[in-house]
Amino acid sequence: MVISTIAESVTRGMEAVGDTVSEAFFEPVIRLGVTGLARSGKTVFITSLVANLLDRGRMPQLLAASEGRIEAAYLQPQPDDTVPRFDYETHLAALTGPAPHWPDSTRAISELRLSLRVRPSGLLAGLQGPRTVHLDIVDYPGEWLLDLGLLDKSYAAWSADVLARIATRDEAGAFRALVAGTDAGAVLDEPAAKALAAGFTAYLHAARAGGYHDCTPGRFLLPGDLDGSPVLTFAPLPPLERAAKRSLWRAFERRFESYKAQVIKPFFRDHFARIDRQVVLVDALGAIHSGPRAVEDMRAGLAETLAAFRPGRNAFVTRLLRGRRVEKILFAATKADHLHHTQHPRLTAIMQALTRDAADRAQFAGAGTRALSLAALRATVEETVSHEGRSLDCVRGRLLESGRQAAFYPGALPEDPSALLVPARKGAEKWLDQDYEVMKFAPAPLSLRPGEGPPHIRLDRAAEFLIGDRL
Repeated sequence: MVISTIAESVTRGMEAVGDTVSEAFFEPVIRLGVTGLARSGKTVFITSLVANLLDRGRMPQLLAASEGRIEAAYLQPQPDDTVPRFDYETHLAALTGPAPHWPDSTRAISELRLSLRVRPSGLLAGLQGPRTVHLDIVDYPGEWLLDLGLLDKSYAAWSADVLARIATRDEAGAFRALVAGTDAGAVLDEPAAKALAAGFTAYLHAARAGGYHDCTPGRFLLPGDLDGSPVLTFAPLPPLERAAKRSLWRAFERRFESYKAQVIKPFFRDHFARIDRQVVLVDALGAIHSGPRAVEDMRAGLAETLAAFRPGRNAFVTRLLRGRRVEKILFAATKADHLHHTQHPRLTAIMQALTRDAADRAQFAGAGTRALSLAALRATVEETVSHEGRSLDCVRGRLLESGRQAAFYPGALPEDPSALLVPARKGAEKWLDQDYEVMKFAPAPLSLRPGEGPPHIRLDRAAEFLIGDRL
């Protein structure tokens, strides 16, 4: 077993070296990771990005496109045959069909390769012909990313952290009662273990629906083919000294360690560690609507998220010998079309403040970071309406639940982000000045002209930051 493991590692290392040499000298490959927590818009972001790179009429801020240097773009099979293909065509049909609707959200990892034929710029323009640049887009649930923070924790430490966080959450009431009635030192009883795991899973779903982001382990929410397996049949329990070998506590401890070894580490090794550009999508408006606690939870989650990255510059020798490092990280506040454009600078400032700690750490390590507010698919139009003698800058769109058209004023975001972050850090129950409303809009029917992708807000700026330097 040891020999086969060594052989597998050597083979994987040789393959990585071959891929690196090929990428460096022949056809460059950019591996772009796209993640974010539930309802942050990962599927829509990828679909619209690909559509707008295939038809670049709405991408003026992507310099290679506005300069006409991208001669062609086409989809081809991704290089990894073991990873499901991102279902671009189905998702695009959902967004642009005669009855547009939001596509299904990310449930597992998927990948898509978009190849761009690009003419070089500068001094090389007259010396070299067009070259091919491959963009490998890797879509994975943000819940899996947060799992990387579990690698450095023991079962006892993780349990203590979780139980302390949920002590005052209404969503955890049923699970807390279940834990209170459990004897963790008793001999393992599988039905009781399943009941605890099911109760904890129900809490995680309720917490995510309530706007919380610390919902780990992520596979409890998105189990896939692991559903019902022992590696997902555990839950946090209070500390127990001298627990017997066959006790419930020891069984959960072993399963927690198996989860780290059999679920988290393979994901990091096979997928996450190979990413060199990263987008983290954030539904900041949804968190603000949920209240101060959700905002603070999101801020802490973003800081923990970046701790999982290995930011730095991708020097060729470094990549050859030690693997990739994330060169650029974009933190994007999604659903900017839910606000009038006059509010967008404030949303961007809030995003910058939320990610300040994470961005400083990444920049110190040599990675480029940026915060941006965007809408991968614009679902609203702007209008100004009169209300009680004053003008309100509103957005109008098709409501998701009823399908009727409505104008909506969500309230003005504060100019100073500390007006939100300070009460959030202090544990305030609600905002003192006003409530921030969020309306759910459905995608609008589209009539696209030849050469144009779906309408968006700042998707071209995001693309320029992420891949512009490689085109």
